[in-house]
Amino acid sequence: MQFTKNYETVFILTPVLSETQIKDTVDKFRKILTDNGAEIVNEESMGLRKLAYPIQHKNTGYYFLFEFSAETKVPEALDIEFRRDERIIRNLTTVLDKHAIAYNERRRKGQLGKSKQQTEKAGEEAK
Repeated sequence: MQFTKNYETVFILTPVLSETQIKDTVDKFRKILTDNGAEIVNEESMGLRKLAYPIQHKNTGYYFLFEFSAETKVPEALDIEFRRDERIIRNLTTVLDKHAIAYNERRRKGQLGKSKQQTEKAGEEAK
């Protein structure tokens, strides 16, 4: 029996793609995750960003992030597909511990950089 873990994967697409090609590529990897039984918790497009160093003679790339929960075999299948796709110039998948999960939750809610009192006050105002 496989255990479910939480993962986060970030991948960088080559900057020479059109908007349609970018969307198709992201859809392809979303489909790979869902077809393998993964539950996508969060999906973010970080847009076109400058790379820290040139990769394949490119200085920029489109960054995307998937946070998902899946069995341990899913990241392996995803990594194989990343390596096969020439549009991906870099990718990284990590297992999230409870602290990283809490951090990501706070980041999604916009609570980073705020004190605990500010967060509680904002929560009370929302009610």
